[in-house]
Amino acid sequence: MSQVRYLFDENCNGRIVRGVRRRAHSSSTITAQEAGLQNAADSSILEYAAAEHRVIISHDFRTLKAQQKRASGRTADGRPDLGASGSPGWEVIEDLTLIAEVTSAEEWQGKIVFLPI
Repeated sequence: MSQVRYLFDENCNGRIVRGVRRRAHSSSTITAQEAGLQNAADSSILEYAAAEHRVIISHDFRTLKAQQKRASGRTADGRPDLGASGSPGWEVIEDLTLIAEVTSAEEWQGKIVFLPI
């Protein structure tokens, strides 16, 4: 079982990224900017996440819809995605920390999940 590794899309709140990094010590967390994907097309972000087996965290509905479109005809292909929007930062940090601590990367393959927070 592999650990959950996050890729935060460039539109994510920096406080959430820092909070997850402080709390989820077992997860590897990078931002799109750190991966050299600032202003990259959604398809580039999705391809990077697939190659690196990372869970995408995004507030951008377009990124999530692009992922959904690409995954619709495929089986678990290593491009998982979690969406979170409109929620207080601490709730997102808590949920992402919990996900990193109690689930494996394999559980998120090929899934798109909107966090209900």
